[in-house]
Amino acid sequence: MFGWLTERRRNKLLEKPFPEGWTTILAENVAAYRLLDTDEQERLRQLVQVFIAEKNWEGCGGLELDDEIRVTIAGSACLMLLGRDHDLFKEVESLLVYPSAVLHKEQRSVMDPGLKPTRGDQAVLGLAVHGGAVVLAWDSVLHGARDPRDGHNVVIHELAHKIDFLDGDADGTPDMGFAERRTWAAAFAPAFQAHKDRAERGKRSFLSDYAVTNEAEYFAVASEAFFEKPRDLARELPDVYACLRDYYRLDLAARE
Repeated sequence: MFGWLTERRRNKLLEKPFPEGWTTILAENVAAYRLLDTDEQERLRQLVQVFIAEKNWEGCGGLELDDEIRVTIAGSACLMLLGRDHDLFKEVESLLVYPSAVLHKEQRSVMDPGLKPTRGDQAVLGLAVHGGAVVLAWDSVLHGARDPRDGHNVVIHELAHKIDFLDGDADGTPDMGFAERRTWAAAFAPAFQAHKDRAERGKRSFLSDYAVTNEAEYFAVASEAFFEKPRDLARELPDVYACLRDYYRLDLAARE
């Protein structure tokens, strides 16, 4: 019943023409948009239209939200839905957007008023809390969206955490069947350990060393690379790439 109502509401939303100004924002701010074919661009626009309407948005730290901010964030986010559907973002209800990096104190919730913009050593660019809001720094969002080859996209990173929460555990393995979990573990566990061993020896890896903070961060960082540098990821970590390809249902390396 509720699924039918949701679908009806979404179809009603999509009866409205996609604003021409929003298309310009996608083309200028979301570099990956220009790499999509015509059908994929149309699907992304539809996903963006629904995402913006269904989520709760709040500008924080003096930031006044406008179409550019919403469309840029939604454009990056909905790349993750191109091969899936909106249910992948069931954990995403509210987005709090700050002008720049945010001070996060571990003992406080991200909803706490004590969360303030800062340039100090404790600054973070994004946060995702199970059952809570997604916090994003707008300057980092814009930089990551405009540069598709730097391997960093704070929107994709934080929403990967939200995807990870869907099965109740932030363990770096999203909700999937038993057979898929076995394949996932066979790819991700040795890649994570090999990266960790290299980091302890002071050697560099394809993914940033932040990935080996824990398995959840490894999934989030690998997801950033999947959407930003798919060919490189497929070459350096083919088994990890294959798992992400099957999960997101996109083979970006093959057509990049």
